[in-house]
Amino acid sequence: MFQAMPYDGTRSERFETVLTQLVALIKDEPSAMANLANASALLKHALPDTNWAGFYLFDGNELVLGPFQGLPACIRIPLGRGVCGTAATERRTLVVDDVHTFPGHIACDAASNSEIVVPLIRGGELLGVLDIDSPLKDRFDDEERRFLERFAAIIVEAI
Repeated sequence: MFQAMPYDGTRSERFETVLTQLVALIKDEPSAMANLANASALLKHALPDTNWAGFYLFDGNELVLGPFQGLPACIRIPLGRGVCGTAATERRTLVVDDVHTFPGHIACDAASNSEIVVPLIRGGELLGVLDIDSPLKDRFDDEERRFLERFAAIIVEAI
């Protein structure tokens, strides 16, 4: 049974704890949806000052809403559109300090002001994206980007 660990210590130590928790959550679970659902809940719980954490999955044509924590969201996002679609198309993590200045930003939640999107890629194939939103501007930094890329790599292996 999964047991949440406290998030004490330095920020780096907290990130390591979350990664350890993720591995424990998805160990021996074959369901991609269950793993993505638990992963989004873990991130929403572990990352302060966030209002949305979840996944969009690539269906071969566009990104489709997957498991998430937060307010209802846009269901479909075309590749190349918004932060999620751009990160998916460019296959690179995007950290946007102010989403209102991002060309083509899709405003699913008016309270969101910054965003980080990490593409989920296995063997060159796009599986989807991990998307985290915050009501704060400049919320995400380089250390958090590296942590979320490691988080996404663990997810990619599990789905």
